[in-house]
Amino acid sequence: MSAIVEVNNLVKRYGDVMALDHFDLTIQPGEVFGLLGPNGSGKTTAINCILQLLTYDKGIIQLFGQPMTPTAYQLKRKIGVVPQNVALFEELTVQENIDFFCALYVADRKERRRLVEEAISFVGLEDYRKFRPRKLSGGLLRRLNIACGIAHCPSLAFFDEPTVAVDPQSRNAILEGIRLMNERGCTVVYTSHYMEEVEEICSRIMIMDRGRAVAVGTNAELKAMVGTGERIRAEVALLPDEVRRRIASLPHVRRIDYDGELLSVHCEQGAHNVGDVLGVLADASIAVGRLYSEPPTLNDVFLEITGKQLRD
Repeated sequence: MSAIVEVNNLVKRYGDVMALDHFDLTIQPGEVFGLLGPNGSGKTTAINCILQLLTYDKGIIQLFGQPMTPTAYQLKRKIGVVPQNVALFEELTVQENIDFFCALYVADRKERRRLVEEAISFVGLEDYRKFRPRKLSGGLLRRLNIACGIAHCPSLAFFDEPTVAVDPQSRNAILEGIRLMNERGCTVVYTSHYMEEVEEICSRIMIMDRGRAVAVGTNAELKAMVGTGERIRAEVALLPDEVRRRIASLPHVRRIDYDGELLSVHCEQGAHNVGDVLGVLADASIAVGRLYSEPPTLNDVFLEITGKQLRD
C-alpha cells in the first residue's frame, strides 16, 4: 500500500532561519498521525508546504502517490483543512458558511445540500444553523470551523490545533468526530499541544524540533525510546534532607521533587522502584499518606527528547 503523504528532504528557509531542515514524513492510509513539537518547531510550516500554501527551497512532496503542486486541483479536492485560526465569514450564517466552503469542492447543489446537512449534524450544530459566527461561543466556533473544512468528505484531513481554548464538552465532541471520520476512511494529520489528546486518538506520532523529525512511532514505541519510567507520588508531611538524599541515590531514581506535602520521584524503568522508595521512608519512620505510581506519559517522552515544555 503506497503512502498517502510522502515528504522527502524538504527544506524551507526564512532568511537565515531554517524552518524545515531536510524534513521527511511518511503517512499511511487510515492513520491518525500526530505531529508534535514546541512552538517554532516547524509543524505548521510543514503542513503549509505540503498543501502548497508556502513555497519551499527544495524537496519532494507526494500525496496519494502523485506529485503535489500548486495547481494539482484533483488532489486538493480530496483534502480537508481545519486551520488553527478560525476562518469564517461573519456576515454568513452557520449553514451559509458551510455551504460556501463546500461549494469550493462540490458544484452540484443537491449533493451539496446533503453534505452540508451531514456536516451540521456531524459537529452538533443543528440548533445553530441560522446563527452568525459572532453569536457563537468559542467551542461552537471551533465546531463550525471543522464543519467548513470537512463538509466535502475529504480522504485526507489536516487539523492544526483544533481544540485550542474550547470547553471540555466541545473538545470531547471534536475528538469523537475525528475518530468517526477516521473510521469512515479519512486519514488524519493532527497537531496539538495537548498531549492527552494525542495519546487518545493518534495511531502514530512524530515529534519535531528545529525543523526536523527527532522521533517517530506509536505511543508505546516512543515511550520505549527513552529511559523515562514511572513517577511515584507520596503524601509526606515531613521529609528531612537526609532522607531526600537517600531516595535520590537509589538505583533508577533520576530526580525527586518535594513541596512540603507531596513527594514526586521520577524514575527510570525498574522492577522495584516503589518498594525501594517505600523502604527508605519506612527505615526513617516517615509517615506516608496516599501513594500511587504513574506510568510515563507522552509529555515525559516529549521533555526527554526535546528538553522543552509545550505551552498552550
